[in-house]
Amino acid sequence: MTPKEHFASRVLAWFDQHGRKHLPWQQNKTPYRVWISEIMLQQTQVMTVIPYYERFMARFPDVFALADAPQDDVLAHWSGLGYYARARNMHKAAQVLVNDWNGEFPASQEGVCELPGIGRSTAAAILSISRGEPLAILDGNVKRVLGRFHAVPTWPGERKTEAAMWQLAESYTPTDRAGDYTQAMMDLGATLCTRSKPSCERCPVQDDCDALASGAPTDFPKSKPKKPAKPVRATQMLVLLDTHQETPQVLLEKRPATGIWGGLWSLPELSLEDDLVQLTEQRLPVQVQSVTSLSSFRHTFSHYHLDIVPYQLDVKATQAVSEEQKYQWFSLEHAYELGLPAPVRTILESAQGQSGTQTLLEL
Repeated sequence: MTPKEHFASRVLAWFDQHGRKHLPWQQNKTPYRVWISEIMLQQTQVMTVIPYYERFMARFPDVFALADAPQDDVLAHWSGLGYYARARNMHKAAQVLVNDWNGEFPASQEGVCELPGIGRSTAAAILSISRGEPLAILDGNVKRVLGRFHAVPTWPGERKTEAAMWQLAESYTPTDRAGDYTQAMMDLGATLCTRSKPSCERCPVQDDCDALASGAPTDFPKSKPKKPAKPVRATQMLVLLDTHQETPQVLLEKRPATGIWGGLWSLPELSLEDDLVQLTEQRLPVQVQSVTSLSSFRHTFSHYHLDIVPYQLDVKATQAVSEEQKYQWFSLEHAYELGLPAPVRTILESAQGQSGTQTLLEL
C-alpha cells in the first residue's frame, strides 16, 4: 500500500466509525444542497449553521427557487450569519446556473469556479461530496491536519506554503470514496485536530504525524501573523418610530449593494458629534417628538470594532417617501421579515422592550 493509500484508508476507516453522517446537508447530497452548506459553513460553526440551513432550504428548496427570489428575501434568510457578500454572491450564482446551465452545476471544477463566490476548494467540495469526483479540498480544517501531519513550519496563507499544501492535499485524495474522504478530512480537523487541545490520542494518523512527534503539535502549522489592534469607530443609530399612523412604523435605510451590510435594511445613522434632533429633522422626513436612550454596545467586524449608541426617536412623518428612495417606512412586524444586520435586529428588540432606557428629551 502506498503512503497515499495508507493515509486515506486510515482516515476513511476513522470516518466510518466516528465521522458525522447525520447533518442536514449530508442527506440527499445534491450539488445545490452541498453548495448552500459549504457557503454557510465558511467562517461559521456547524451548530450555528444548522437552523439557518434548515430555514433556508425550506424557503429555497432548489436553485430555481433561489434564483427567482428577491434579494431582500435571500438576505432576510441570511440575517445573522454575517459576511453578507456570501449571500449576495450565492443569489447571483443561482441566477447564472438557471440562465446559463438550466439549473445544473457545471461538470468541471473550472466551470464551478466561474460562479460568483465559489473558489477552488469550495468547488472541489461540491463536486466530490455530491458527485464523487476525486478532487482535493484545502479549507482551514484540512490545512491544519496536513500542516501538522507534515509539521509545516510556515503560515498556510503564504503563497508558497499554500501551493505546497495543495500538492499534499492532491497527493492524498483517493480515487474511490472521494466524497467520504472530503467529509472525513473536514471532520478530522473540526473534531480532533482542533486549533487548541487537539485529541492526538484518538487521531487515525497519529503514528506518522510529524507535529505530534515534535512534542508540540499546536506549533504547526505556523499561525497567521498577528495584526495590529483593530481600530474602533462609533456611530449613533436611530430607531425612528411613528406611532401616529394606524400601525406604528419604523424608518429603515437600504444599504448600498456593496460594503458592510451591503443590500440590507439598516437604521439611519449619525456621527457622535452630530446634533441628534437638528440633523435628524434636516435629513429625514420627520418631526421629532421625543428621544429615548437605548443601551449602547460594541459590534465587531473582521477589520474594526463599531461602538453603537442607539436612540429611539418618537417622530411624526412630515412627508411621504417613494419606493425609489433609500428610506422606507415599515411596520415592526414587516421589518423583522427583512434582511437586517444582527445589531439592528437587537436594537429594534431593545426599542420594543424599552429595558435600560432613559427618556432624554420631550418636545
